[in-house]
Amino acid sequence: MFVDDNGGFHSPSLEEFFPEVFLFAGTPFAINRIMLIRFIMTIAVVVMFWLGTRNMRLIPSRGQSLVEMGLDFVRVNIAEEMLGKVDGKRFLPILTSIFFIILAFNFTGIIPGFNIAASSVVGLPLVLTAVAYVSFMYAGIKKAPIGFFRNALLPPGLPWPLYFIVTPIELLSTFVIRPATLTLRLLMNMVVGHLLLVLLFAATHFFFLEGAGFMKALGAGTLVFGLVFTLFEILVAVLQAYVFTVLTTVYIQLALAEEH
Repeated sequence: MFVDDNGGFHSPSLEEFFPEVFLFAGTPFAINRIMLIRFIMTIAVVVMFWLGTRNMRLIPSRGQSLVEMGLDFVRVNIAEEMLGKVDGKRFLPILTSIFFIILAFNFTGIIPGFNIAASSVVGLPLVLTAVAYVSFMYAGIKKAPIGFFRNALLPPGLPWPLYFIVTPIELLSTFVIRPATLTLRLLMNMVVGHLLLVLLFAATHFFFLEGAGFMKALGAGTLVFGLVFTLFEILVAVLQAYVFTVLTTVYIQLALAEEH
């Protein structure tokens, strides 16, 4: 990956995030390595849930138990806890899909052969943010169109002159900053994680194969740090899926609130 035309080492760059297109080049359906990873992981998630739920039993099999644990985690600890049973059930399919798609796509950053998180390019975070944003808007407008925008832009209890200051801030915060931060939080965490792993393992490659003397010892150090950060990246992958889903739920909860 990091060998130039002369057989020497070259440092990784941001071009790692924009691999060459190898199918349907020059069309809107162009597929590069990241898109292929997304297709593979989407199929993997669908197959996993299909296999885990196709023959539901009163005494669950190991696969059914694993799938039920995952589904119950989102249902109980996120949807119902924050939205209640009624609204939690309404928005559970969206929240479950968001959580497991992000989780699966984040994990590809540590899967050998993939080596990059499918969520570390802005397209996917933007799409998921759009889904979260539409869900949040739908929840508020469906419940009370006038009340939703009034509560979002005109917080109750303030002296009316302050609304000239507060309303633009609330407009920016609710309809611009929320989706922007959702996108950037997921994107930048996975980009940084990928770059750290690439740099550490690239340094290991360089020190072991091209270093001399004490430099090989440095390679052992970067290898250890690389393995440690791989474990840390697993934690980040889970945490980012959880945080994105929780924030989506919070925004829906605020949209459904009578006053906020």
